Amino acid sequence: MLISSGKTSYDAQNNELRAGSSDIILLDRTLAHYGPETASTRELLRTTIAGILERRGLKKSANPAHLGVPVRETDSLYDKIQELSPKDDRQRSVQSQALGILLSLQQTRWLMYERESSAIAMPFLAILVSWLVILFVSFGLYAPINGTTVASLGLSALVVTGAVFLILELYTPFAGLIEISIAPLRDALTVLGK
Repeated sequence: MLISSGKTSYDAQNNELRAGSSDIILLDRTLAHYGPETASTRELLRTTIAGILERRGLKKSANPAHLGVPVRETDSLYDKIQELSPKDDRQRSVQSQALGILLSLQQTRWLMYERESSAIAMPFLAILVSWLVILFVSFGLYAPINGTTVASLGLSALVVTGAVFLILELYTPFAGLIEISIAPLRDALTVLGK
């Protein structure tokens, strides 16, 4: 059950990263449709995403907030989009869409942050491990000492340890051995500004 819950959390983080990457591309394309007045805003978006990828490459952080658009840059993007002076209804509509996409991107970022901070509780994990240790000790006390018993208890302990390790890995999807790929963010960067 815990592995299933961890996998659900992992998949949700992966989907949120993909959704955020597509929102970034959509925001860039929406700003491009507004007109040439958004060139500096689009460049700010591009440099922000490049900075996120650079920070990610330098520091393998378990904090997904580093993968979302940072608050200061988001505020700058929001201000730049708000400062646009639409000349007609089409530009007003595009400006409104861009603001909506940016808000959606921020919502995705905070969802990723909150999901990471609501990972498996360490007291719960400590109780689970303690329970498993007591269980295996009790099996060992009553089992006859022979090769089969030792091998089966050792193998069972190894399997349970692997399961606990898998649970911990799935709840930290931006660090560790089982890591979410940030390829969607890299792919988004290659499309920005074109």
